[in-house]
Amino acid sequence: MSKKKVLITGAAGRIGKVLREGLKDRYTIRILFNRTVTDTTPDEEVFQANVSDLAKMEEAVDGCDAVIHLAGNPSTKASFEEVQVANSLGTYNIYEACVRKGCPRVIFASTNHVTGMYEKDEGGPTYVTPEMPVRPDSFYGASKAHGEFLGRYYADNHGLGVICLRIGSFQPVEKVKNRENDRFLSTWLSYKDTVQLCWRGIEAEHLKFGIYFGISGNTRAYWDIQSAKGDLGYEPIDNAEDFA
Repeated sequence: MSKKKVLITGAAGRIGKVLREGLKDRYTIRILFNRTVTDTTPDEEVFQANVSDLAKMEEAVDGCDAVIHLAGNPSTKASFEEVQVANSLGTYNIYEACVRKGCPRVIFASTNHVTGMYEKDEGGPTYVTPEMPVRPDSFYGASKAHGEFLGRYYADNHGLGVICLRIGSFQPVEKVKNRENDRFLSTWLSYKDTVQLCWRGIEAEHLKFGIYFGISGNTRAYWDIQSAKGDLGYEPIDNAEDFA
């Protein structure tokens, strides 16, 4: 059986690099760069374009079985104008391109900042489950919430499979060991668990839509991952408590 072909947008970023390495044996990888094409391997198909260009996104997703959509402006300090095109329009273009070209599945890199204001509640962070109302802490968080809502629309109205992963603190082990504060012990997402969440989202073809917090199996977690375990079969490998 031939491997599925997976497009990774935002391939030059930290998460993109980890996924390219972690998924290369499981899938045929196509990667999308915006401006600069960094080190690539002979096994990777390379596209260079901006996600704001719908026609180019149609070319990029054509022939793919899934897209892991990472591209966008990740700054919580970004202005509305800075996230409007890079995040909201770019995500729309990925969903629309997939529908037009018959790519059946998108793994959307959302963010914990969609519910970031719960962390600022009096008395400390509120324990959050994925079905609770969104409370963005920034224009960045709001733009990712928009991406989740768009995904729900495309799932319901076009049959596109959309799995939204609210990425936590994606960092190497060293950052947890040498942490400046203990938030990492609650919010950490390890490299291995990032890879696992993505491939499980791709393979969960029975699910048309879902929103899941993307963190490791942290003892002190205040974001709930039970639905990720139940729906996706997610089995976290790492726990930040091991480095407490």
